[in-house]
Amino acid sequence: MHYPGVYETELKDGTKSYRASLTHKGKHIALGSFSSAKKASKVYEEGHKVLKDKTYQPQNYRKSFSLPFDKYISLINLRDNRMYFANPIYLEKNYFSYYLSPDRVLRFDSDDLFYYSMHRIMKRGKHLFIDDYGSQVSLPGRYGIRNYAIEGKDYRFVNGDHYDYRHANIEIYNPYYGIEEIEKKGVTKYRAKIHVNGYFIVGVYNTQIEAAIAYNKAADILKAAGVKKNYAVNYIDEITQKEYADIYKELTISETIRNYTCPC
Repeated sequence: MHYPGVYETELKDGTKSYRASLTHKGKHIALGSFSSAKKASKVYEEGHKVLKDKTYQPQNYRKSFSLPFDKYISLINLRDNRMYFANPIYLEKNYFSYYLSPDRVLRFDSDDLFYYSMHRIMKRGKHLFIDDYGSQVSLPGRYGIRNYAIEGKDYRFVNGDHYDYRHANIEIYNPYYGIEEIEKKGVTKYRAKIHVNGYFIVGVYNTQIEAAIAYNKAADILKAAGVKKNYAVNYIDEITQKEYADIYKELTISETIRNYTCPC
């Protein structure tokens, strides 16, 4: 029996597979491969319904649908905005939404549209990452949120929405590794600490930049002492190489770190 929009193919192991696709205003759209012609046909029919009926909205997706969720969003966007993206993107007025699921929606500035139209966002547990040509790139990391950064201490989402990655909604308090803001006698200071077998205090400094350089210096001292840890490096763009070298030379590092002897 022939089903419209369904094509029979074979997988590498010889198993039959059925591809569903449709054409909308001259654009050919692949909807996926399925184990039976009947299921592929149902996907084809649902795709046509979504394109014709505006009552189909992102939040209306049901588990009973055969049409994959990402294709469902792509077709809704094509219907409403006349643009097709392979990824589950829906264009809003001044930004766009990227749908992980009907109730988990990421928001991004329009400037990021090209990147996310070409790169798929993945989710593993609570971790969001991007498949960037075979490499896994942390989604928060693209916006200056470091691994192990603490929300409320190192950064915050201004409107409280952890899925809103528009630049104006992300406020970074501390862009450096190993630094925390403290108050000492009513004055804001910056404490640097580094992990060996536990956390060691590097020192307390007047500025974030001094504390960040102190962290780098402490890492150098520990590596020279034989500690085999891959410490992250604080890259500081606000000062010149000479200024960095002068601060590095003058900074005082705690005696505990200066005298550390590696037991390895």
